[in-house]
Amino acid sequence: MTFKGLSLILFLTFPVLTAHAQETDFGRLKEGLDANSLPLVNIVTESALENDSYVSGQIEIWDFQKRTDPARRDVQFRCEVKYRGASAMAYDKKSLAVKLVDSRGDDLDANVLGIREENSWILDAMAIDRIRMRNRLCFDIWNSMSHTPYDTGFDNRNGTDGVFVELFLNGEYEGLYCLSDKVDRKLLGLKKADKGTSGRVYIKGLLYKCTKWSGSSSYLTGYDTAPVNTTEWNAWELQYPSDYPSDVTWQPLMDLIDFCSQETTFAQFCDEYLNWFYVDNLVDYLVFTSALNVDDNFYKNTFLSTVDITKGHRYLITPWDMDMSLGGNYDGDYNDVTAILNRYDWRAPYDRLHLNNVDGFRKAVKDRWAELSPTLLSPDSVFARLDAYASEFEKSGAWQREYDRWNGNPVPLKESLSQEIDYVKRWYADNYNSICREWGGASYTSAPGYYDPNPERAIYLPDGRRVNSSRDAAPGKGLYIIDGKKIYNR
Repeated sequence: MTFKGLSLILFLTFPVLTAHAQETDFGRLKEGLDANSLPLVNIVTESALENDSYVSGQIEIWDFQKRTDPARRDVQFRCEVKYRGASAMAYDKKSLAVKLVDSRGDDLDANVLGIREENSWILDAMAIDRIRMRNRLCFDIWNSMSHTPYDTGFDNRNGTDGVFVELFLNGEYEGLYCLSDKVDRKLLGLKKADKGTSGRVYIKGLLYKCTKWSGSSSYLTGYDTAPVNTTEWNAWELQYPSDYPSDVTWQPLMDLIDFCSQETTFAQFCDEYLNWFYVDNLVDYLVFTSALNVDDNFYKNTFLSTVDITKGHRYLITPWDMDMSLGGNYDGDYNDVTAILNRYDWRAPYDRLHLNNVDGFRKAVKDRWAELSPTLLSPDSVFARLDAYASEFEKSGAWQREYDRWNGNPVPLKESLSQEIDYVKRWYADNYNSICREWGGASYTSAPGYYDPNPERAIYLPDGRRVNSSRDAAPGKGLYIIDGKKIYNR
């Protein structure tokens, strides 16, 4: 059966919306759907949402561009939904996990909003992000520069794809969200576990996710003794195959950490590291996280995957949850500092590759920056992405509705999104120039008037280079520009 036919059957199985439903926020807004509108998503649940188990419901998606079903602007599916996230549960605006199901409750794949065939989806609340686009924009850039070094069936994508939507719960307006797929076995092309005739399971593809800063295991330099019959081990979660937590599924990660630890001699590391990592992936991750100052993602908020452990154990890095980026902090405040380019020199395998410049690794990093800094990572390119999303938010009216609904909860928003975007542009130009001074490249002269959240505390050198912000310690000896005045610090 084609998806078009399936979607029609699913649509007809749902109750017809009553006149009362048309009086909800969702009903009113979908009546004005036009080419400027973001997709509208309404989730109707049969009981209150929970964070530890799914509840049944239905999801209705209205999209002027007809990306889910080319024959219609509105589609409906049965679904199961719950709150998702750990620290995000503390916020009133919560992210959701949604699974599409058929009438029997079995998984149902659908190409929602043209992203990919999948049954499991994320609705990211972006609650602490003052511009509501950092994570999505970072993934867009990452997907353009980093790809799986093997075919996956999804254009070798090594990160999520997503579309901004406006979410409604039981018809009532919930806010601006990003609907995205997940980093999972299917996306990364990992081989499925095989179950033999005797019932024994043969593990192949593996996917691990680091969830916290916790001891040496989150730096791949060591680990503590811990049970292996659970999906959580030290700072890591077993994402796939989560049904089979055991020494078989955890031992490969232990082997990787053992190799990266000081138990491995430097000579042995140099001889064997290419069997454990994809160097291009390591180079891209260092350049990417430095350019956007993605500052809470190594290895916390990072996936490690290997395609088939029976045929090799090279691991791929995939980022996750990049709200702490582009001049933003983990709590939604400003992180107005430039990236530290040797930030990973105490985390494996960079503690040897970069710190000791194994096989000219530092040159590979600088060469990649030289390739990307005038193109994908240029300020003009990043600014264009910021402006494009900001335009979507503003033309659709979504930003005003988001501001009215969530300003000050949990972070202050600006009614004029352009002012917040200008801060990010100024920060990115400063960070870009800082990297150019270390890795090479022509500096960028930012346009005047970019918003600075702490202008009275910004400190510059006489040539205009910014050297710190309100969070930094006092500068050393020398001539500085502070509050527009020349000050000699003795």
